[in-house]
Amino acid sequence: MYFLCASSDLAESQSRAFDAAGLSLLGIRRQGHVHLYRNRCPHRGIALNWEGGSDAFLDESASLIQCAHHGALFLIESGECVAGPCEGEQLQALDCMEDSQGIWLRT
Repeated sequence: MYFLCASSDLAESQSRAFDAAGLSLLGIRRQGHVHLYRNRCPHRGIALNWEGGSDAFLDESASLIQCAHHGALFLIESGECVAGPCEGEQLQALDCMEDSQGIWLRT
């Protein structure tokens, strides 16, 4: 397992970039639950956020994941693309857990 951050470092309706186990990841807390995905758009195979490690992965309403490069929109709970050039495809979900120490990537 790889430690990602303290629970308090990923607030409700917020997103954050991580690097762990040689992977670029994005985490989002929604309704108290942490969702973790590989930071890779299925459309072009590039990171969903702008270069420079921005933690901005959500649309203006904070209800969908949005690709910064071409605007594709993904459901937070499943990673399914619901609008854009990769509609019907999905982000790669990763297994994570949260305990008293924080948020962990399970490998």
